[in-house]
Amino acid sequence: MSNGEFIRKIKAIIEEKGAKFALLLCHQNADPDAVCSSYALSKLLNHLKAGINVEVASPESVSKISKVLLERFSMRVVNDKPSFDEADIIFMVDTNTVKQLGEWGEYLKEAHLPLIVIDHHAPHPETEKIASLCIYNENASSTCEIIYSFFKEANIKPSSDVANVLFLGAAFDTKHFALADASTFKMIAELIDLGVNVKEAISLLTAQMDVSERMARLKACRRMKLMRIGGWIIVFSHVSSFQASAARALIDVGADLAIVGSQRKNELSISMRSSREFYEKTRIHLGKDIANPLGEYLNGMGGGHSASAGVNGTGDLEMAFKYAAKILREKIRQSLNQ
Repeated sequence: MSNGEFIRKIKAIIEEKGAKFALLLCHQNADPDAVCSSYALSKLLNHLKAGINVEVASPESVSKISKVLLERFSMRVVNDKPSFDEADIIFMVDTNTVKQLGEWGEYLKEAHLPLIVIDHHAPHPETEKIASLCIYNENASSTCEIIYSFFKEANIKPSSDVANVLFLGAAFDTKHFALADASTFKMIAELIDLGVNVKEAISLLTAQMDVSERMARLKACRRMKLMRIGGWIIVFSHVSSFQASAARALIDVGADLAIVGSQRKNELSISMRSSREFYEKTRIHLGKDIANPLGEYLNGMGGGHSASAGVNGTGDLEMAFKYAAKILREKIRQSLNQ
């Protein structure tokens, strides 16, 4: 299905519902891709439906870098429980499982409203069951890239602010374009033509890491357990916060795949990262092959990218690590036999 068809479907759902209020939900600790794609989508919806009110919300809070962008572009993201009762239509943006919404996930299910999911992560079956429309593109480097394609298909020129936030979301999710492909660079060139100042924009993404995040990274290194599977270096560790950042740090210091978790009572949160070489040679997709089954094992949900994924569930963290290692051994064995 082309982006033009998606635009028509979105408009049809809005018109059918007579939507006057749209609620855009981002995942917990929303990163710049989630925040920026939601902001751009809110502006697109204003074009598609005159007079529609839009609220963007993220459970608990947004990331530190996202806060910088919110202030710079006067973007508003609600962190308290949003207006589920007032909404006519709900979007999940850069969010592929309701588990990423925390307790808001239950409010979403109880609302029984049209739900449109827009994401560049692998689709989760449970999300597809409750969604009116799922728009996924795993080939897109960011959700911002998907939203930009909507502007083009709708023949709507993004404003300077929208162009800047789309650039920033894509820059963040591609690690300053280290993971970008041809379609991303084509988008970037077009956004620059729309007024993006690259040097100024990139400077907004270089906020200094605070002490608590640096401590979490160092603790993850100190606590890590290392194993070799099929010649690959796999590490497991645990921290109370900044799991994703800690996993990235473990990749930076030499791991091929890092799995970092936290446990609060029996609630588990796990982040996974792998090197590009690991995915290219094994074709093991962290979201589909590891996070998804691990989420089911933990009576929760898991999903994500080929080299970046997350899991939320319940149980014991060490047992979760053992199950993840079991899955990895089988998947790596299969990759060696191909």
